[in-house]
Amino acid sequence: MMNKLEIASGHPLFPMPVCLLGADVSGKPNFNAIAWFNMVDYQPDLIGISSDKGHYTNKGIRENRTFSVNVPSSDMVAVTDYCGLHSGTEVDKSGLFEVFYGELKTAPMIQECPMNIECKLSRIIEFPHAEYIVGEIFRVYADERCVADNRPEIQKVNPLIYDPEHGFYWGLGERVAKAFDIGKTYKPKPK
Repeated sequence: MMNKLEIASGHPLFPMPVCLLGADVSGKPNFNAIAWFNMVDYQPDLIGISSDKGHYTNKGIRENRTFSVNVPSSDMVAVTDYCGLHSGTEVDKSGLFEVFYGELKTAPMIQECPMNIECKLSRIIEFPHAEYIVGEIFRVYADERCVADNRPEIQKVNPLIYDPEHGFYWGLGERVAKAFDIGKTYKPKPK
């Protein structure tokens, strides 16, 4: 049996997919790189983003009650990191991407990202350092080249992955097994 070591508890859940959180702030699109996001519920489909209270993008989310979650591919690593390094209070990010809007009209989405999720603000949960922004998914868009049978193909999206423990971005590795299927072949060892 292998010995277990107690390690630092800073960010024990990794790797983390990266998104570019988008919102119009004072009439201009702004984007922030965020790795702390996930699905929260279904029917309705809800997505949650943990964003530091000081982030400029949060202002636009409150202002319009809409936002976007844009999934960059790993080849967008430099511009994605740039969006995380620079605040919209200091740098105008409105010209970094080709921006488009869906039916909500106030959730800027990034054409260069292979996937985009248009959201209506559902609620904001306050924490000491962060705001957990929960949005109802209104529409999902994906590049035609990344879709088969009306579903995104992860290897074609090639999402950018963040490893917070070591401070590196990663691309996608290989497929290991089919979920909710491989376990059917497992035979527990008798005790």
